[in-house]
Amino acid sequence: MRHRVAIRKFGMKRAERRSFISILMHNLIMEGKIQTTEARAKEIRPRVEKLVTIAKKGNLSATRLLMRRIPKDSVYKLCNEIAPRYKDRNGGYLRIVKTSDVRKRDGVSTVIIEFV
Repeated sequence: MRHRVAIRKFGMKRAERRSFISILMHNLIMEGKIQTTEARAKEIRPRVEKLVTIAKKGNLSATRLLMRRIPKDSVYKLCNEIAPRYKDRNGGYLRIVKTSDVRKRDGVSTVIIEFV
């Protein structure tokens, strides 16, 4: 039973999973929207929303916090392009839209995660 299990492991060890999630977040920030599985989208949504909230502060300490979690070019885009769009919004920066596509090899339903 998986009662009260908080994280999704994706069949990876901790270091692999951290790197994988960081790359997913980087791709989402750089592209604006990505198509991925529902579990992956649900895992990265709260993390990216927290990053946007940190980026909205716009100071040096916020930039350094972001650089710990994602690559430098995505930090730049997040601070200078994405965060200013949401300065008056109090959360809910991302949208998950279910698609009718199903991955052929394993039958997993896919979604599109994008900035609102």
